[in-house]
Amino acid sequence: MNRRAYPTDVTDAEWERIKPLLPNADRKRTHSLREVVNALFYQVRGGGAWRMLPHDFPPWETVYGFFNRWTKQGVLQRVHDTIREQTRVREGRALTPSAAIVDSQSVKTTEKGGSAGTTRARRSRAESGTS
Repeated sequence: MNRRAYPTDVTDAEWERIKPLLPNADRKRTHSLREVVNALFYQVRGGGAWRMLPHDFPPWETVYGFFNRWTKQGVLQRVHDTIREQTRVREGRALTPSAAIVDSQSVKTTEKGGSAGTTRARRSRAESGTS
């Protein structure tokens, strides 16, 4: 790598686990596949528009192209599932989790039923000529 590392960059050990899961990973390319993966991790962690991807990564069109293709082909899901399973086995756990936690938050609304309740009242007044 000829650039300073980002905190989201994959380590050598992580790359060795991910590389075999990617299609045609050994094929010669204009841009390093590892740098494409680093850019994807940067994008996932930091968010933002694809066009705002830092210039020291491959062009955003290239990174997005891989993201789009790998998503449609299920590659990213397979990478995620495989890494999760390898990690769980290394920790002495079952391949798949037996339970999940969902975090949610309630939002209060008006007793009228939100905007639908007030919209109906305004429409009635407008039709009767009152304001």
